Amino acid sequence: MGSPRSGTSILTWCLGQHPNILVQPESNWIGPFAVNLAIGHEIGSARGEHSQLSALDIRRDDFMAHFGKSINDLILSHRRQFEINLRSTALRDSSQVHEGFQIARSQSDSKSRWVDGTPEYSLYICGLRKLFPGALFIHIVRDVDSVVRSLLNFDGLGEGSLVANEQQAYEYWLRTVNSCLEAERAYGRQIVHRLQYSDLINNPESALRSVLKFLGEPYVPACLEPLQERINSSNVPATFDASDPQTDPAVVEKARRLSAELEKDSKHVEPSAIATDEMETAFDQQVRDVSQLKKEFAERTAWALRLKEEVTAKDLVILRLKENVKAKDLVILSLQKKLRRTLVETLKRIFGGNRQSAACANCVRSIWSFILGRNSASSQKNITHGPRSS
Repeated sequence: MGSPRSGTSILTWCLGQHPNILVQPESNWIGPFAVNLAIGHEIGSARGEHSQLSALDIRRDDFMAHFGKSINDLILSHRRQFEINLRSTALRDSSQVHEGFQIARSQSDSKSRWVDGTPEYSLYICGLRKLFPGALFIHIVRDVDSVVRSLLNFDGLGEGSLVANEQQAYEYWLRTVNSCLEAERAYGRQIVHRLQYSDLINNPESALRSVLKFLGEPYVPACLEPLQERINSSNVPATFDASDPQTDPAVVEKARRLSAELEKDSKHVEPSAIATDEMETAFDQQVRDVSQLKKEFAERTAWALRLKEEVTAKDLVILRLKENVKAKDLVILSLQKKLRRTLVETLKRIFGGNRQSAACANCVRSIWSFILGRNSASSQKNITHGPRSS
């Protein structure tokens, strides 16, 4: 764990060369899953003894640890398939093959542990501890200015930069590193091991020996081999200037001061009950915040659905009204035709004869135009003078 662009990926691959550690791609789902599990437990015990989980006396930590065990078992039981899938990818694209990056230096079935180097999990440490009570964490620290330059030049999967500007980069580093430091204070050196990125690059064997000792695993020289190849490089130009006049100087100063302290500070702290309580409180707040967002989303979705139903109902009413108007128009047209025929027949009977029939036709047309309200002045004249001319 640690800030993005601090070497989490390369360290993960180094550890993945160990005969007892299965390397995993960055996952991104387990941290949010832990929060959602806590929300699920909250829902399942909301009514006290009348709720299922409360009635069964299933506490949140036990509830989450049960799911964590299932996740662990699933990952390890699928390690052979994982190896097959990666080999298939390598066969399709030979550029993905490098001798230093292997997933099975021994039989993958013999690996009993796995490593995930997702940097964002720095923000979910408390939840991950609840899922995996036996998990160990490696906090890799890199100087903040190098991280900022790398963040501003990195586009990992063609999805754009991780940050929009220099200030966001400093804030991202501060947020993740402070979260890791809080975990160091809460759980102590038996659970969280700090590793300097500069040590991994400049003294790799010593750095990896310390990490493997922390993990309780024997040192294996193969763990050094991924360091021979640069991966996920940001390719920062030597002339690149990260400074931005819009960046708050106070944020930069705060990050650089903390970064300098971490470079000098090699002390290992003992677990702190106060820090643990603070992490628990922060996790509970995280659960409440996400739960509230879910609730608001559900309410807005329901409101949008009701609005859609109302619009649909109104559209149906409008459609029925249009159909009624159309039907009435047809009735009016039918009545107009019937009235016209009646007028013609009536005037024929009144006037009779061919000459009179012609005058009758003119009269009918004039009367009909008058009835429809068209050419009213002309119709009035024809009606007035028609009989006289006949």
